[in-house]
Amino acid sequence: MASLVGVEMADRFTTTSTPLGDLEATVRRTAAAGKIVFVNMDSTPGLGHDPGALTYLKGIGAVGICSTRAAIIERATGLGLLSMQKVFVTDRSNLHRSLQSIARSHPDLVQLMPAVVLPYVERQAKELGVPYLAAGFVQSPADVVAALGHGAAGVCTSDENLWELRRSALRAS
Repeated sequence: MASLVGVEMADRFTTTSTPLGDLEATVRRTAAAGKIVFVNMDSTPGLGHDPGALTYLKGIGAVGICSTRAAIIERATGLGLLSMQKVFVTDRSNLHRSLQSIARSHPDLVQLMPAVVLPYVERQAKELGVPYLAAGFVQSPADVVAALGHGAAGVCTSDENLWELRRSALRAS
């Protein structure tokens, strides 16, 4: 299943899974709905991690890609695609390696996982100078508020109940 990230507003990032055979139609439909489409290359079986896959994605209307692989991020940038580098922080040594990778690949966005580590890595994330999204274990409006409070530009979640959530609604409650 391909994982798409449709971006409608600066504070709303949603994720859906799509079989590879339906990817082109889904990307076109999502783009027609006014959303910016990032395709998660790491979770799209059969897509590959080569320049041909990136060219294909650009050709079907994807605006950007998401990957843990720095080389893919660099190639995407070279083709004029936006890039989101996924980073899984499991401990301090992993954080250091992740920060080095981000510094080398220069992504447009960073997806920081799991969101619950944000209080511990907020300073380092801000020093990157790259907007970052909180992902993983974002399950409630309180989780969204916490992520935004720790400097995240937005959140990624598979919880459809949070997809319509807006910053203005969070401030009002």
